[in-house]
Amino acid sequence: MDQATDKAADHADVLILGGGLVGACLAVALDRHGLSSIVVDPADPAVTLSAGFDGRASAVASASHKMLDAIGVGQALAGKGCAIRQIRVSDGLAPGKLDFIPAPDDAALGTMYENRLLRRALYDAAVAAPHVDLRMQTRATEVERDADGVRATLSSGARVTADLLVAAEGRQSPTREAAGITVARWQYDHTAIIGAFHHERSHEDIAYEIFYPEGPFALLPLPDDDIGHRCAIVWTVPGDQAPGLLKLGDRGFLAEAEKRMGGFLGALSHASPRASYPLGFHHAARITDTRLALVGDAAHGIHPIAGQGVNLGYRDVATLVEVLVEGRRLGLEAGDAQLLARYQNWRSLDTFMVAAATDTLTRLFGLPGKAASAIRRLGITAVDRLPPLKDRFMAEARGESGDLPRLLMGVGV
Repeated sequence: MDQATDKAADHADVLILGGGLVGACLAVALDRHGLSSIVVDPADPAVTLSAGFDGRASAVASASHKMLDAIGVGQALAGKGCAIRQIRVSDGLAPGKLDFIPAPDDAALGTMYENRLLRRALYDAAVAAPHVDLRMQTRATEVERDADGVRATLSSGARVTADLLVAAEGRQSPTREAAGITVARWQYDHTAIIGAFHHERSHEDIAYEIFYPEGPFALLPLPDDDIGHRCAIVWTVPGDQAPGLLKLGDRGFLAEAEKRMGGFLGALSHASPRASYPLGFHHAARITDTRLALVGDAAHGIHPIAGQGVNLGYRDVATLVEVLVEGRRLGLEAGDAQLLARYQNWRSLDTFMVAAATDTLTRLFGLPGKAASAIRRLGITAVDRLPPLKDRFMAEARGESGDLPRLLMGVGV
């Protein structure tokens, strides 16, 4: 239901602020289980869903993909992504590598999608969902939360009410700040440059993570197109070097990228538009308040070193949906304090462990010097020879570790 229809339907179980990759997914998942939502987002779909690849892509872990399939979004993505069938980790271009290769009968570690395609699939599903009231190009100008419920005034002048408010607004969530939730945060003094290019040799569905002291260089496989083979990149550089790299023309940029790769994919060509963003860490001390739940980047933000950012958000979605649906069966409304306490307890350990692990990896692989590099290569070689440890890492990459919500197992609640 779009903003132009049924203006009288101004109450929902959940009011979601933010209709991006996580917020829209939550709305569709709730709809599949009979819970209603109003989604408020200032973005213009004509811009965010426009044709053309801007270099932004996400690795959707296999468990997250099971949820997308279970809520009916996976069908719209069929054939549009590239399966990640292997991950190769190395310390620079020196000898020694760590390969994560699932058994032939195991699922892929994840699937790479252009963010634009993910947004389109989720937006279309939300528009078609009978219990989703999608209000784009709209903001919440005033929000009140108390024991009686949630009340909001929108920029359109409409008044809406709900039992629960969910903040899916991203790293700078104003709702989180207004709630007075403490956030641990720091900057890495690094910038991620994102983009894509074509290359001469096939990537063979392998994701590469090449660690340099100045930051990791990740190559993420995308589907071939009419031009040929292509990869997305996440290139982490010291903050003061990013402006210079971004100013380079396509030929200069590709030449610098080829140096980082050692030419193992052959000649590079057809660079996409490039963008950058500063890298930081943040972790909310709690992800709930009176009739409020945080999801996605509003709750936690990590280094892209392990490609788990959006997947943490999807784990939030799967957990919150299960908690709310089971609460409904017990006669509890969506904003009940008992349900929010369960959501808080369920997600707190997982998000902290993933955040701590990625921060540790970032610092470990960022240590300069030959001695540090030698120790890293020794560790990489040792892990490569320990199948049980490699299996644990692959389970983490798939998003299949810990106490999984049912949606991440591909079944409804």
